Amino acid sequence: MKKETKKMFGKEFVLDLDDCNPKTIRSAKKIKEYALKVCKELKVKPFGKTIVKRFALHLDYAAGYSMVQLIETSLISAHFSELWNRAYINLFSCKDFDHEKAAKFSAKFFEGKIIKQKVTIR
Repeated sequence: MKKETKKMFGKEFVLDLDDCNPKTIRSAKKIKEYALKVCKELKVKPFGKTIVKRFALHLDYAAGYSMVQLIETSLISAHFSELWNRAYINLFSCKDFDHEKAAKFSAKFFEGKIIKQKVTIR
């Protein structure tokens, strides 16, 4: 009997950044700019407009912007903590992408320090 080899369905990349530039993570315009630039950097195609909303203002630990950018092969999402100046970024794509490039680009864009990153092949 032949052993079946599993194909990769997709890659999930989780990135946490600390000490981000407070002005950048509090700017809907900059967050939308990030979404489009990271798509270009990773050579994935955006699908529709970037959604950016600021909410949870009644909870100091949760207040901040969240972003969703659909891409042809899945999505990029992020939440930005105004209390801790952190960015919590998730990228999932059925198309393989360079997660190290994504980490470096994101850290540079938000001027943050990488505190955690994890890759899961699905």
